[in-house]
Amino acid sequence: MRTLVRRILAQFAVDQRVLALAFARMADGIGNSFLIIVIPLYVASGTVGGRTLGLEEAMIIGVILSLFGFLNSSFQPFTGRLSDRVGRRKPFVLIGLAGLAVTNVAYVFAETYLSLVVIRGLQGVSVAFIVPASIALVNELATTQDRGGNMGVYNTFRLVGFGAGPVVAGAVVNLGPYTLPIGPTINGFDAAFAIAAITAVISYLLVTVLITDPDATRANAGANLSIPIRDQSGPNLLGPIFTLGVASLFMATAIALFATIQPQVNARLEQGSTWFGLQFAAFILAQVILQTPIGRACDRYGRRPFIVGGMLLLIPTTLVQGFITTSELMFVARLLQGIAGAMVFAPGLALAGDLAGEGESGSKLSVLTMAFGFGIAIGPLSSGALVGYGFEVPFVFGATLAAAGTILVYTQIEETLETTRPIPVVGDD
Repeated sequence: MRTLVRRILAQFAVDQRVLALAFARMADGIGNSFLIIVIPLYVASGTVGGRTLGLEEAMIIGVILSLFGFLNSSFQPFTGRLSDRVGRRKPFVLIGLAGLAVTNVAYVFAETYLSLVVIRGLQGVSVAFIVPASIALVNELATTQDRGGNMGVYNTFRLVGFGAGPVVAGAVVNLGPYTLPIGPTINGFDAAFAIAAITAVISYLLVTVLITDPDATRANAGANLSIPIRDQSGPNLLGPIFTLGVASLFMATAIALFATIQPQVNARLEQGSTWFGLQFAAFILAQVILQTPIGRACDRYGRRPFIVGGMLLLIPTTLVQGFITTSELMFVARLLQGIAGAMVFAPGLALAGDLAGEGESGSKLSVLTMAFGFGIAIGPLSSGALVGYGFEVPFVFGATLAAAGTILVYTQIEETLETTRPIPVVGDD
């Protein structure tokens, strides 16, 4: 069985361990994104109760969902640094996946709001073990010549899993209860939690069987793990990884503004929830299609042109969403915004990976993943607070952040590839 799996993975033009890790992240992404849909339905169903601390139901749901992101992002620098210290990545990924599996099962027994908060918080900490270690492992299994492509493949599969989960989660809940061949009948919620747990177990098995730590990771454990704010070796004011982290924060905030203002978007465009779902998915669709080709392209033409170009494209594609008046144009804007994100994410990780020395990947790359996670959490809060001042205000705010990020990467980031080809221009011979 192991030989067969390796032969299948060998058909792809990346390290087999990178692809195996990508499959593992796709599986746990399906289960984790399931809960984004299922938890609000679970709370609204009246299954749980107990003290609300004076909070409305909608606010409780917001706390449960946002707590995951804040804890996940907050703990990533610590777990990334710890994995550098011990010179191991695989055990951290396995600890996180085991935590996800256990906590997904725990939802079945949750009866109070407090228990949901605790379980979701523990899941955030669990994922904080997975993200820095897995992205560091991808970085260390790659070379300068294929790092962008590997990052692109990894992110593509992860996003496929994250995008697929919500599509089927509601259906799983609504089609319950289910009669099992052996055992009792289970309702739709328990079925959804079971699926989330099973995907975590599948990921755990894939990592256990197919992933090994590179020898160089252990050999270089405990290297310099500092993240300087100032540029200590180059001509710029700010350190490149710190700069990429700030740009990632601004980018993630801008792209996440759309998520929590569905009623305002639908009212302005005179559309239903189906159109909003398509517009929301357009960003992920662009990411899934373009992450791998852009990642591979940045291995040939350089990291910096894609990062600067993506941040520059992010400005108008964010701003225009505040002034669009048709559903079709909003879909196009979100699609173009997804292209901008794809141009930044994989090349940005590849550039940070180029700068990370042996044994430093966990600490260095966790700056970007942490910043992105905080941005995804800050964006919805910002749009919710700003939309009351006018529909266009959140998007003006996001475009301003994108402009600031563009200036930062243009002035503070240098190319890391020694040999690059000129990017071909349409119409050139």
